[in-house]
Amino acid sequence: MKIIVQKYGGSSVADTEKLQQIVSQVTQALNQDTRIAIVVSAMGKTTDGLVSLARSISSHPTRREMDMLLSTGERTTMALLCMAFHEQGIEAVSFTGSQAGIITNDRHNDARVIEVRPFRVMDELEKGRVVVIGGFQGVSYKRDITTLGRGGSDTTAVALAAALDAERCEIYSDIDGVYSADPTIVQDARHIPELSYPVMQEMSTAGAKVLHAQAVQFAKEKNIAIYARSAFDPGRETVIRKMASGVIKGVIGVASESDITLVNICGDPMQSRLQQVLTFLESEQVPIKELHLAQGLEAGNKVSFVVSSKNIYGWERIRKALEDEHGKNIRFDSDLSAVSLIGEGLSKDNSMVLETMDLFNQNGIRFKGMVTTSFRVSVLVDKERINDCIRMCHEKWLN
Repeated sequence: MKIIVQKYGGSSVADTEKLQQIVSQVTQALNQDTRIAIVVSAMGKTTDGLVSLARSISSHPTRREMDMLLSTGERTTMALLCMAFHEQGIEAVSFTGSQAGIITNDRHNDARVIEVRPFRVMDELEKGRVVVIGGFQGVSYKRDITTLGRGGSDTTAVALAAALDAERCEIYSDIDGVYSADPTIVQDARHIPELSYPVMQEMSTAGAKVLHAQAVQFAKEKNIAIYARSAFDPGRETVIRKMASGVIKGVIGVASESDITLVNICGDPMQSRLQQVLTFLESEQVPIKELHLAQGLEAGNKVSFVVSSKNIYGWERIRKALEDEHGKNIRFDSDLSAVSLIGEGLSKDNSMVLETMDLFNQNGIRFKGMVTTSFRVSVLVDKERINDCIRMCHEKWLN
C-alpha cells in the first residue's frame, strides 16, 4: 500500500468551494494501491479572527487557553472537508492532532512534536478511507491541547509522513513552490526547482513562509522528499530532498523576517543577570536566537540576542517586566527586521561578509547586527528599510 500525505493550507482551504476542489483533485489520485492522508490548516483568515476575538476579551490571554481556542480553526476545516468527500460517495474520517497521535512537549503556542503514534490513522487508511487531520495541533504528554506555532501544519504533515512511512509529502498552498525572494516584493524573483534540506531549513528559519523549519528538520531526519506545489495551478514545483554535497552554489535566495527585537544586557554580574533574564523568558515560553556573550572587555561584559516578537502573546508586558527588574542594564531595540542571504559555502572566506557590508554602506543603510553561518548571512536593519534591502540584495546576487 502506497501512502501519500498532502497538506492544504491558507487560501487553498479559504471557502467551501476550495474544499470541493480539493475533493476533486484527491479523487483523481485515489486507486487501489494508493492511500491518502490530508492535513489541513484553518480556513482563510480564521486564525487571525480568533486571535482578534481573544484580544477583545483579554489584553494578555493565557497560552493554554489560546491553544484551546486556535485549535478549533483546523477542526472546522477537517470536518467540512470530510463532509465534502461524503457528498461524492468517498469514505473519509477526520481526526484532531491528538486523535492522530501527535504527541508534543509541554509548551504552548510553539510546541515541538516529540513522537507520533498514528495507529488510528493507519487503521482507517487500510480500510480504504481518506483520513483528514487537523494540522498545527497536538497533545502534550500532560494531555493538554497544544499548537505548533507559525507554519505548524507543515510540521504535522511531515511528521505524519515519517510515522506512516509515506512515499512523499506534498505541501499545497497558493504559490507553486519556493522563490529566490518574496514575489510580492521582488517582481523578477526566480522559481527554484529543487533545494537541499539545510538550505530550505535556513530559509524557513530566516522568515521564508513556504515551509516551517521544524517540518524540514523532520523530513531531513527521515529522508522524506517534500513537494511544494500550488494547490490548483499544477505545473511547477519545488522539491526539497537530500542532494549531492560538495557543490558550492553561492547565494540561492533572499529571505526576511519582520518584527525583530534586539535585546542588549550589560553590567555585572553578567552570568547571573543573563541567567535571570533567560529563566524569566523561558517561564514565559519566549524563544531567543543569535545569543552573543562577550566578557572581559574594557567597557564591561555584554550580551545580546534577538527575539522574534511578532507572534508572542503579551510581549509588551514581558518587556516591561524585564525593564522594571533590570533597569538600565537591559535595553530593547525594536522596530527591526532581518534580511538574510541564503546559500551554500557562504562562510568559506570573509568575502561574503565584506561584500555585504560594502553593499549596505554604498546604499546608506545602517545595520544593527550581523550573523553568519555556513548557509546564511543575516543583517538586522530598521524595519522601514527591509523591502529596499531585499531588492538590493536580490539585484546584486541573483539578477
